[in-house]
Amino acid sequence: MREKIRQPKVRFKEFAGENAHPWEQRKFDEITFHSGEKNKENLPYESYSITNEDGFVPQDEKFENGGSMKNADKSMYYIVTPNSFAYNPARINVGSIGYHKLAQNVIVSSLYEVFKTTDEVDDSFLWQWFKSEKFQRFIKLYQEGGVRLYFYYDKLCMSHIALPKIEEQEKIGLFFKNIDNLITLHQRELENTKDLKNTMLSKMFPKEGSIVPEIRFAGFTDPWEQRKAGDIFKSVSDKGHLDLPVLSASQELGMIRRDEIGIDIKYDEKSINTYKRVKPGQFVIHLRSFQGGFAWSDIEGITSPAYTVLDFKEPEKQVSKFWKEVLTSTTFIKRLETVTYGIRDGRSISFTDFSSLKFNLPNFEEQSKIGKFFVQLDNLITLHQRELETYQNLKKTMLEKMFV
Repeated sequence: MREKIRQPKVRFKEFAGENAHPWEQRKFDEITFHSGEKNKENLPYESYSITNEDGFVPQDEKFENGGSMKNADKSMYYIVTPNSFAYNPARINVGSIGYHKLAQNVIVSSLYEVFKTTDEVDDSFLWQWFKSEKFQRFIKLYQEGGVRLYFYYDKLCMSHIALPKIEEQEKIGLFFKNIDNLITLHQRELENTKDLKNTMLSKMFPKEGSIVPEIRFAGFTDPWEQRKAGDIFKSVSDKGHLDLPVLSASQELGMIRRDEIGIDIKYDEKSINTYKRVKPGQFVIHLRSFQGGFAWSDIEGITSPAYTVLDFKEPEKQVSKFWKEVLTSTTFIKRLETVTYGIRDGRSISFTDFSSLKFNLPNFEEQSKIGKFFVQLDNLITLHQRELETYQNLKKTMLEKMFV
């Protein structure tokens, strides 16, 4: 089937214009062939799995469903030669497909479908097409089964794809490869910055049983002081601010405007008068205490009367951004197990019990230094996150506009 079809919305200049070649619609049984052969001689090839995140990964390092097939009969596995595709028919709808680029043969479970392409197709071009919504439409159209749905190779062969000439395929494949490299780069930078923050959190705060951190800024040598939370914090209940926006609490983002979270949470307008005011720099103890339950706020608003709003007894002696790192740390969350009690589907923290916890803290100047350092790290994390999302969104857009 070589039906001439329309052009994509976005095209490279050298392939566009009056003399542009139209794309041809081809069925997969014309451009691919089933290539998986059983490892009958039980050769010691390295065993791989296919995941939606990484494609091919060594089976001993990452398992698709958390289990292990290390003791399976490898003579029944399929041999995957270089430049082959393989996918899980039960998980292709979530992107569980891989392209084997390594120079040596590997094996995959006999549950997988393995195939190669003809010379009419650039594999990088096809690899990107498999990630597009256009391919997902064929999966939904042809998948079969009951409780669990499958998309076998015979169904793939019933699908079709629009193909330009091989030169344009190669250019499109290279374009998306470059975007993928940028995405990978920013993912690594994001992960490295997060790892750096976790490392510094463990070294810039004293470990249990110590009153001096492992790493300090120059000029600070005094031991940290130990004080009870009840000597540092107080519970505040400032109500009647109907003009302020309603805030919701989250462990990851802190206090955020309820109208910005994309979830329509109903509340009685008459009860708004009982909502508590939250000021920038204050904390809110919310009901998700099994995640930590302390949300820091950098905005002003009102929140549920079921929450406890915390402020400092002596604001001039404490740095809110220092305490933000303390009260949202994994170390602190672990300590909360001693002062939480069951409620609903989560755990709630009593302010009275929280007040009994002891904390090590430095003077105001050292708190300020530590707070500013972690603000800078958080800003860097946010920057990498935004850059990553920019390239991910660009790729998503181009996948729709550069394919027919």
